Amino acid sequence: MRAGGAGRAADEPVNTSTLYQYARLMRLDRPIGIWLLLWPTLWALWIAGDGHPRPDVFLVIVAGVVVMRSAGCVINDYADRDFDPHVARTRDRPLAAGLVSPQEALVLFVALALIAIALALQLNRLSQGLAVIGGVLTVAYPFMKRFVSAPQLVLGAAFGWSVPMAFAAQTGAVPQVGWLLWLSVVVWALIYDTIYAMADRDDDLRVGVKSTAILFGNADVFIVSLLMIALVLALALAGRMAGLGPWYFGTLLAATTLLLYERRLIAGREPASCFRAFLHCHLFGAVVFAGVVLDYTFRPLT
Repeated sequence: MRAGGAGRAADEPVNTSTLYQYARLMRLDRPIGIWLLLWPTLWALWIAGDGHPRPDVFLVIVAGVVVMRSAGCVINDYADRDFDPHVARTRDRPLAAGLVSPQEALVLFVALALIAIALALQLNRLSQGLAVIGGVLTVAYPFMKRFVSAPQLVLGAAFGWSVPMAFAAQTGAVPQVGWLLWLSVVVWALIYDTIYAMADRDDDLRVGVKSTAILFGNADVFIVSLLMIALVLALALAGRMAGLGPWYFGTLLAATTLLLYERRLIAGREPASCFRAFLHCHLFGAVVFAGVVLDYTFRPLT
């Protein structure tokens, strides 16, 4: 490999270690971001498909989740390449460590964007239009951290955008429950990315990156707690609008206990505990999805 920020020579072949660094740049070795994107997508696919999503839509949307999350990580690290070397948790990322050049990162991002476009072309016109908006949100988020005090709102809008896309691809429209689920994901992203930012607050203050953890200050735990309440209420309302029953609401209650555990972890604002809480967050989405599947699976025959 190479030292510093230099790229490969033109005649240097792509080797296994280079491909590994590309995989790390796409964060394929840390799939939590995929799970955080995937679970709400699956909520939407199952509800839009009345428990039986179309296989072709399922495959395209799920593949799009993986590709767009990877592209988002690449453009995020490109945008943060001057900040990440100064943050303890991110200084070993491939761009920050000089293991991948900025030019290589841009080429990789374009390649992933082209794959995403090819996937979107398999869907209907409404889904394609929504995909364009999702792409803009994905590219915009990393740069919002310099100008917006709550960049997590942009992240939440981007992470939740697969929800209206799933409804559009499955049914040709986005009903009210689809937008409510999207709003629920925005709130959920505010929760888990604020927790994530709480782990990095000192470093972010030092390098000048904005976040809700900084914006909320000493009220961070209180505000996250309120957002957790709002999330559960929004998902309960969405379940009612979708006609879900006891299996869903019982599982939502179980998922709420996971939020309480995360709330306990962040109470002391200790960075390692906050990061543990963030890594735990995706389990909430998994349990909610389990409730959706169980509800459709054991629905009484009519």
